[in-house]
Amino acid sequence: MIGYFGSLFLTIKYLAMSYYIIIKMLVSRNLFYILRQKSSSNNKKRSNMKQLFKLSALAIVIATTLTACSEQPTTKAATTSVTSESKALTADDALVFLTKIANEQVELNLEGNRAEWIYQNFITEDTAALSSAASQKSTEAGVAAAVAAARFDNVDVTPTQRRQLNILKQSLVIPAPQDSKKSAELAQIGAKLGSLYGKGTYTDKDGKVLSLGDMTSIMATSRDYDQLLDMWQGWREISPPMKDLYTRQTELANEGANGLGYKDLGTMWRSNYDMPADDFAKELDRLWLQVKPLYDDLHCYVRSELSKTYGEDKVALDQPIPAHLLGNMWAQSWGNIYDLVAPENADPGYDVTKQLEVHNYSEIEMVKGAEKFFTSLGFEALPQTFWERSLFTKPQDRDVICHASAWDLDAKDDIRIKMCIQRTGEEFSTIHHELGHNFYQRAYQDQPVYFQNSANDGFHEAIGDTIALSVTPKYLKEIGLIDTIPDESKDIGLLMKMALEKIAFMPFGLMVDQWRWQVFSGQITPENYNSAWWELREKYQGVAAPVARDADAFDPGAKYHVPANTPYSRYFLAHIQQFEFHRALCGISGNTDPIHRCSIYNNKDAGKALNTMLEMGSSQPWQQAYKVLTGNEQMDARAILDYFAPLQTWLKQKNEGKQCGF
Repeated sequence: MIGYFGSLFLTIKYLAMSYYIIIKMLVSRNLFYILRQKSSSNNKKRSNMKQLFKLSALAIVIATTLTACSEQPTTKAATTSVTSESKALTADDALVFLTKIANEQVELNLEGNRAEWIYQNFITEDTAALSSAASQKSTEAGVAAAVAAARFDNVDVTPTQRRQLNILKQSLVIPAPQDSKKSAELAQIGAKLGSLYGKGTYTDKDGKVLSLGDMTSIMATSRDYDQLLDMWQGWREISPPMKDLYTRQTELANEGANGLGYKDLGTMWRSNYDMPADDFAKELDRLWLQVKPLYDDLHCYVRSELSKTYGEDKVALDQPIPAHLLGNMWAQSWGNIYDLVAPENADPGYDVTKQLEVHNYSEIEMVKGAEKFFTSLGFEALPQTFWERSLFTKPQDRDVICHASAWDLDAKDDIRIKMCIQRTGEEFSTIHHELGHNFYQRAYQDQPVYFQNSANDGFHEAIGDTIALSVTPKYLKEIGLIDTIPDESKDIGLLMKMALEKIAFMPFGLMVDQWRWQVFSGQITPENYNSAWWELREKYQGVAAPVARDADAFDPGAKYHVPANTPYSRYFLAHIQQFEFHRALCGISGNTDPIHRCSIYNNKDAGKALNTMLEMGSSQPWQQAYKVLTGNEQMDARAILDYFAPLQTWLKQKNEGKQCGF
């Protein structure tokens, strides 16, 4: 859980604030957590997503509009005054400002985290109101702090101060123009986009009204070509009305980014990675080109198998794959079609879910087992408060938000997880992932409040996934869940399952922001929104719309993160980083197995190296944190090729004589 930015509260009259709280009573900051997650199988866990999106958006409008009403319009005189003041500011002023903000942020973090925890675990109107009040404080403080931090752009400050000021500036995802009317308009557009997505349904030919969850389930399990096409087209009916709104939102957000000193919003987003914005874009392309040969092999094989299922007239062997046949509404991950492409004789001979039942693991014992993974590396055991205050199972007497999450309430030792644990193998890996967040949070607790975060926004997810990569058959045997380790002939099936999730996702994780950055820069114009979207999907994914799409269809809007304006490159980065971290840790541990069979369980050297990086938080450029663990300041996607080497060899054999490419 990311803490709240503190300080510089905007004035809101008591009546206005009360009205805001009443309107937002049913809303929580849970939307923030939803936005941070990659939408795939996790969508099944989000039964409240639609209402949260709709109500959160409405609350944002009211909050921003009321704030705007309490502000004076920006005038030329006011602008001149601020400019003059900025010129007079000194490094001492920056120190005073940053100290004040840090102190306020600590208080806001604790207040907001507690209020949100109570709300998510005891959902009532009263707890929603408390959460809303804390969230409102945080939102206003973050906006004010970012604008104030920008006043120090031309002041000579220390490198540490500059880093802290930049973190404050870049905390905003969609910066509003410094004009009250435009700020209110921007919030209203966000609300409308959220409402259009949140209320989205499709009425099928039988008159049944289907939610996104309903359609997602059908996309995952149906093998009926026409039914899948119907679901795919049906969901995309929600997005055409978004186009004009999104166009105007881009104009206003770009103006807001300009006010903070950035050329456009995409430049602002890319500037958050300790390198020039244009260099970051080039870095992503470089990493993708390293992974692309493996993706191409997977794509060729999957296309061939789908052609066998649906016929070459529907899945041509020399064309992109129709987007509705990959088991996912957005074709971003392909794990749901494993049954169609699974290698023969790939069953590893065990089922973790069944083994948990055989060994009578309770939900708490699953968490204890995951904790033992970390203590085996040399990390301190979780505090007693973790066991007293976490939520492990769904209560029978009240509603809670069950989506798995890791929490750091006080930036010290009050760390927790919140899950409604199911006794499955998937959940066992998820627990390891969530505890990865907790141990990261604990490691950087002694950093200043500005640096109590991951080195860049990909690291936190990458650390959790790195730990999950060590949940191998070798590890399962060491902890007594299975009796024997399957021989290497069974690795292909396990690697195929993982590749359908992780490798298939990578080009999608890249192209979403590739499209948005070009929209923000003006390279992609409104009349080309949809055509450019599909050009990029064909270029990166080799996936095509199954039917002709209208220029105004605005298919990007059918992907949650686009109308929600959530940066997406973090997920691509996390997929790169986790494999390189895993390879580095396996090397440090002295592992002699192929890295897809490696587990760092019980290795103190690997644990020490990992903790050294985690303790840095975001205090240094991410390249320095990267070097601590990997020895390099540059990411290297070849670790992925090492991990999936047996599968790639197998895929090349299966693809012999086939026409690959798209």
